[in-house]
Amino acid sequence: MAYLYLSAAHKSSGKTSVSLALTRALRDRGHVVQPFKKGPDYIDPLWLSQAAGRPCYNLDFYTMPDDEIQSVFAQQMQGADIGVIEGNKGLFDGMALDGADSNAGMAKLLKAPVVLVLDTQGTTRGVAPLVMGYQAFDADVNIAGIILNKVAGPRHEGKLREVLEHYTDVPVLGAIQRHADMHISERHLGLVPSNEAAESDAKINLMASRLNDQVDLEHLLKIAQSAPEVARVESPQHQVQVSVRIGVAQDEAFGFYYPGDLHALEQSGAEIVPFSPVNDTELPAVDGLFIGGGFPETHLEKLSNNAAMCDQIRAFVEADKPVYAECGGLMYLCRQLTWGEKTGKMANVLPADVTMHETPQGRGYIRLAETDAHPWPSGHELVGHEFHYSAISNLADDVTFAYDVRRGFGVDGKHDGVRYRNLLANYAHMRDTQRNRWADRYVAFIKQHKYD
Repeated sequence: MAYLYLSAAHKSSGKTSVSLALTRALRDRGHVVQPFKKGPDYIDPLWLSQAAGRPCYNLDFYTMPDDEIQSVFAQQMQGADIGVIEGNKGLFDGMALDGADSNAGMAKLLKAPVVLVLDTQGTTRGVAPLVMGYQAFDADVNIAGIILNKVAGPRHEGKLREVLEHYTDVPVLGAIQRHADMHISERHLGLVPSNEAAESDAKINLMASRLNDQVDLEHLLKIAQSAPEVARVESPQHQVQVSVRIGVAQDEAFGFYYPGDLHALEQSGAEIVPFSPVNDTELPAVDGLFIGGGFPETHLEKLSNNAAMCDQIRAFVEADKPVYAECGGLMYLCRQLTWGEKTGKMANVLPADVTMHETPQGRGYIRLAETDAHPWPSGHELVGHEFHYSAISNLADDVTFAYDVRRGFGVDGKHDGVRYRNLLANYAHMRDTQRNRWADRYVAFIKQHKYD
């Protein structure tokens, strides 16, 4: 099993496009490719999962201890020929002063060779001191190759190659010319999610074709094969008895779910039953609901016009059935949603309205302290992340909150997790990890109410 780490000098270097193109190009060559993404993210992993034909798993220092990162990496690499780990931001970027939580820190933890994707717009000779500085800054990071990106043309490429060959010992694996085909449309939450983008598979194929023509994949594979052997992990063979059915909102408006979380729900005894708030008019026969994040604002009209589903979900909540919602799910459960000049009715479960803004209203890692109102508490402080351009307004004064915010913004800067009956709806995105086994607690809560 080979693997490598794709990083960059800074964000918006084109690293995600290169990761997607590389993943599909390797898959087209017959390799089983396992993608990973550093940090909390839903959108890039959706694209990477589509490119690979295998779920992409997140590796994150904030929500996972080191041993769990190594364990998840080893487990998901089983059966794969090559792992592609896409970093976030720049190679040395992170919150810790010593870089322990940076991409460099992750690469060192996994002993992964690093391939730097360099945005070369507006630079020639200056690329050499950048690479030399990166090598000198942390000699324990194995910068094994460079992919020149957004290259202006053959003349520009020639100058870049010449200066790197003269001043550094890092091989140039390829030069990707600046082209619209290597760009994915962006909007307020980053890349358009692949579960929504029209003809996304054709887009990935086009990017892979361009990369295949401009990058030395054989040299890249040799770099990946230089990584240490991944330990063989035996998957536990035990039959899980299904005790509850959980309806999970999965469609073009709602698609932000971590594969590990859905797997954890199943391992806790839940059967996952997908349904669509956009297209379905009836809820399936389930014991609880999970309405995750997404982009309800871009499907405002369809969600608003589907009054039958809104009625079904409202009745489900009023019947004291367990419901868990995150971010986009919280927005959908409010009275109405406004985006620009458009306003649409939502499920009208929570006494609040939602408005989209031009700038983030909550962004980054969070820490939450549970209150007595939490329906399925852990008993300790929780960590997660948030990223929302929407804000709650006209919230009723008597609303009960399940969390006090210690870091982050949540609903109002001080609280998150609106509790109503057996519904918990928050801006916070949780991950089921050693630090927060929320899936098991939620399934137990559903089971308790199913048999009461």
